[in-house]
Amino acid sequence: MPRSHVHSAEAAPDGETLGALLRRYDSAGEAVSCEPLTQGLLNRGYRLATTRGRFFLKHHLDGDRTAIARQHRVTQRLGALGVPVAPPVPDADGRTVAVIGGRCYALHPWIDGQHRAGGELTAPQCWRLGGLLGLVHTCLERVMRARTGDRRPPEAAADPEDTFAVIDELLTLIRGRRDRDSFDELAEHRLVERRTLLERHAHRRPEAHAAPAAGWVHGDFHPLNLLYRNTEPAAIVDWDRLGVQPRAEEAVRAAAIFFVRPDGTLELTKVRSYARAYRCTAGAGAFEMAAAVHRVWWERLNDFWMLRWRYQRGDRRADPQFPAAAALVVWWTREYDAVRDAFCG
Repeated sequence: MPRSHVHSAEAAPDGETLGALLRRYDSAGEAVSCEPLTQGLLNRGYRLATTRGRFFLKHHLDGDRTAIARQHRVTQRLGALGVPVAPPVPDADGRTVAVIGGRCYALHPWIDGQHRAGGELTAPQCWRLGGLLGLVHTCLERVMRARTGDRRPPEAAADPEDTFAVIDELLTLIRGRRDRDSFDELAEHRLVERRTLLERHAHRRPEAHAAPAAGWVHGDFHPLNLLYRNTEPAAIVDWDRLGVQPRAEEAVRAAAIFFVRPDGTLELTKVRSYARAYRCTAGAGAFEMAAAVHRVWWERLNDFWMLRWRYQRGDRRADPQFPAAAALVVWWTREYDAVRDAFCG
């Protein structure tokens, strides 16, 4: 079960921790090996082999047991509705969150599978991908109907004045570097280019009241959180960002990750197939999708998280994503109508 986000080795829990964890389960057996897989933004993952089988051991870094248990209940209910998920294994007392040494762990079945980017998907598979996300949204609405306490108004769209300040700060950091490299040159070029784009399009800032309908979403639907077995989705993983957001915006964000080419363009034929299936399954109309396209475009136009990581935090893990992501914003702005039509047509 390859995992998502950012890959980095992390020492596995020691034998005492694993022993205390596995004793909570009637059928887990004893630990044979435990190998670090990835270190994500929200959790750490390990491939755990025991005398009874293979498991995915997840260490939740945030430690919010209530939120983790809710995620677990949701995935269990989604699984019962036919959504491909990998719900946690309950312990002997029926609990799915184990606290060992002040740390929160969850044990999941091991799912053999591979990640597939949009470029690897055929047209029918793109259709099934859109339908799958639509199924997630409609099923979440069913299992979470009684939970309305987390609903809140959509966030205001980014303010261009704040973005200009971020651009200036990043340019100062880049231009002050002694040993500039090709990444620094590209980053400076894209920041200057983006400032010009934003000055030209600042009047197009979305109004809050025009946000698409909000509902429960996965929150992080992208290729590294979807496992395929051969040509079919085997499991949607990492539900840490489960929450209420405009649903159509998740569909647009996911497509912008699945179907972006290395040169920063979108495979619009595949987007069209994916989006039609999503709209059919989720019941999203063309107006809702158009609003989502506009808001996500604006979000991308104002977003510099990859550069903030590098220059403000000294964290370069997102650097490989930057060239295509930065190029996409420019291309999307130029081809705005074609992108909107691919999602809405």
